Amino acid sequence: MNIYVGNLSQQATEQDLEGLFKEFGAVASVKIIRDMFSGESKGFAFVEMNDKTAGTKAIEALNTTDVKGKKIVVNEARPKTDNRRGGGGGGNRGGGSGGGGRRW
Repeated sequence: MNIYVGNLSQQATEQDLEGLFKEFGAVASVKIIRDMFSGESKGFAFVEMNDKTAGTKAIEALNTTDVKGKKIVVNEARPKTDNRRGGGGGGNRGGGSGGGGRRW
């Protein structure tokens, strides 16, 4: 089961999260999402647990728990969709002549 953990303190570590979640069952992985350039936490993480029942119990117990001074938000992670709002193609933007010159 993949679990979303939000509102993370900048000081929270993967080890902190693993310690919280392993009380409820085996933790397969913990990944704090970081900015690719600065390496700073983006304030959320994903925890993968092997057992769905254990994951559900962890969600119920840990949601709004204080971790390093911030109350974390814990819920089941939703699959990533491909519905990104990217910039679309540009169309006709520009510098064509409008025929406004004089005709003799």
